Amino acid sequence: MTSLKDIALQCGVSVATVSKALNDQQDIGEETRRKIRQKAEELGYTTNAAARALKTKRTYNLGVLFVDPTHGGLAHEFFSTVLDGIRAEAERSGYDITFINCNIGKQETSYLQHCLYRGVDGVVIASADFKAPMVLELVNSSLPVVTLDHVFNDHIAVMSDNIRGMEELTRYVISKGHRRLAFIHGEKTSVTVNRLSGFYRVCEELGVSVKDKWIRESVYHDSEGCYRMTGELLADKDRPSCIFFPDDYSFIGGSNAIREAGLRIPEDISAVGYDGIPLSRVMSPVLTTWRQDTTGLGRTAAEKLIGLIERPKTAIFDRVVVKGSLQEGGTVAPIASV
Repeated sequence: MTSLKDIALQCGVSVATVSKALNDQQDIGEETRRKIRQKAEELGYTTNAAARALKTKRTYNLGVLFVDPTHGGLAHEFFSTVLDGIRAEAERSGYDITFINCNIGKQETSYLQHCLYRGVDGVVIASADFKAPMVLELVNSSLPVVTLDHVFNDHIAVMSDNIRGMEELTRYVISKGHRRLAFIHGEKTSVTVNRLSGFYRVCEELGVSVKDKWIRESVYHDSEGCYRMTGELLADKDRPSCIFFPDDYSFIGGSNAIREAGLRIPEDISAVGYDGIPLSRVMSPVLTTWRQDTTGLGRTAAEKLIGLIERPKTAIFDRVVVKGSLQEGGTVAPIASV
């Protein structure tokens, strides 16, 4: 196996110089660094991870906590691209990723214990019950933590702009003449609270009265739940002209209920989704929705976590908002204002 000494002999430099070049230290010339790294690659040199961790106090391993209550796993359309964004930024910066769970082998443990066992340098909490004791234990530990779409004091949070997103989506629907608006939202989370706030704020601003009976609670990424909720809304003779669905995937269930009721989208009833997953662009008609920059969310979370790990003294514990955009489709028909 090639050693630092082998590379030093081939390059005519000291072992210390080779070590500095491979560890990206700044007190050697760029030409020397390039020459040493090229020779190391030619000789097939690989760093011993354990030895590097002892020396640098880092393992170059990021933990990702992803708890999906819908059990969609990595096939979840929203989170799959978020996680891919985390992966891409981690790899670009020379880090690996370990998914965190509450098991080591076959023994039950906590998220924090799993992090310590795996020796991660920090954790992105991409999806979890943020009120759960094991999550709070992890957040309150000494490990660097970045959260997605949830804010803890003295921690970095990367947020999708849910308030502005829902405000613009609502404003768009109302601009098409709709005043009879139904809103099926997901479970009570900070995301839901922010989206409802954006919805109500625009309705109040534009003088649109919202009926309590048209505000329904379901679960995110639950087409069956939205199928039932939509059926209930349509069974009432006093039905809305447009339904807001909690996400694009849930819209699939709602659209099935609309068709089974003998109605057409958008001729008889309009609908909008949220997320902007690729599936929304191949539906017929194309779904009008708000596209979240899911890859950007993941990349930003990983970037902020790596910065917190490598430059803790300069870290600013703030909220970083990642903007999205309206994707106009064919599911909102213009109607005469009443």
